[in-house]
Amino acid sequence: MRDADPRVTVAVASPSQLGESPLWHPREQRLYYCDIPGRRLNRFDPASGELSHWDLPTEPGSCAPMLDGALLLAMRDGLWRFDPSTGQRTRLAEPPYDPRTERFNDGKCDPQGRFWVGTIYEPRDPALAALYCFSGGKIERKADGITVSNGLAWSPNGRTMYWSDTKVHTIYAFDFDAASGDLSQRRVFANFPAKTAGQDLASYGGRPDGAAVDAEGCYWVAMFEGQRLLRLSPDGELLREVRLPVRCATMPCFGGANLKTLYITTARDNRPEAELLRQPLAGCVLSLEVDVPGLPANLFG
Repeated sequence: MRDADPRVTVAVASPSQLGESPLWHPREQRLYYCDIPGRRLNRFDPASGELSHWDLPTEPGSCAPMLDGALLLAMRDGLWRFDPSTGQRTRLAEPPYDPRTERFNDGKCDPQGRFWVGTIYEPRDPALAALYCFSGGKIERKADGITVSNGLAWSPNGRTMYWSDTKVHTIYAFDFDAASGDLSQRRVFANFPAKTAGQDLASYGGRPDGAAVDAEGCYWVAMFEGQRLLRLSPDGELLREVRLPVRCATMPCFGGANLKTLYITTARDNRPEAELLRQPLAGCVLSLEVDVPGLPANLFG
C-alpha cells in the first residue's frame, strides 16, 4: 500500500463512528454531515473551527438544504424537515419500507429541487433496496434491484444521473429527464473487482461508496476499504487516484467559497483494532484542495 497523498489534510479531527453524506450548505457556507450509527447530525464551520451537533432518535442517512432554511433529513423512520435553529423535526413522509430491515441512505436533490434517496437492505440478500424520489409531498419508487444504494450525482448539464450499488462494486448511469424526473437507459458506468475470499486488504481496491461531480463532469468516488478516492471521466475512465490515510472513506463533497475544497467523510465503525491503531484519523473528516471546482448543492423545493 502506497503512502497517503500529503496534500490530504484533516478538516475535522473529532471522529464519527460512520461519517457519511457530507453537504456543503450553499447559503450557510458550513459543512453538514451524518454519523449514521452515532445517530447524530454534525455541522462544521471552517471559518471559526466550531463543530456542533444534534443527537437524533434514529439513524440519519443523508440531508439536503431546503429553500426555507431548514434541512431535509432522510432517516430510518422517514423524511423529516429539521430546523437547526430549534432542533425541531417535522415529518414529511413515512418510510416506504419496513424499517426493521431497511433504512434510507445516500440522498441528494436534483437541479429541479426534487429529493432523491436510496435505501440499504440490511440483511443484504436478496437485493431489495431501491431508489426513491420525493416531490410534491409524495415518494415515488424510481429504480430497484440493488442492496446498498450510494453514489447519487448529476452531470453538469443535468442529463445524466449516477447511482451505485456498493455491494456489487458497480456504478450505474441513467439518462435523466429534467422535466419529468424519469430515468431511462440504465447502464454500467464503472465496475470494480470484488474482494475474493481471504484477499489481503492491501491488494483490494475497494468498492464505490458516496460520490460528487465536478464542473468538468468528472465523478469523484470514495472507495470504501480501498483507502483511496478516484476521479473518473464522464466516460468512466480513471483520471486520478488519491491515496488516503484511512482505509474507509465514505463520501466526498465540494465546499469552500470557490467549491475547490473536497471534504471527505470516513468511518471507524466495526474496523479491526489493529487497523485503528495504525490509522488514528479513521472517522475524521479529511480535505483536499483541487483545481477544478465542484457543483453547488441543490436546494429542495
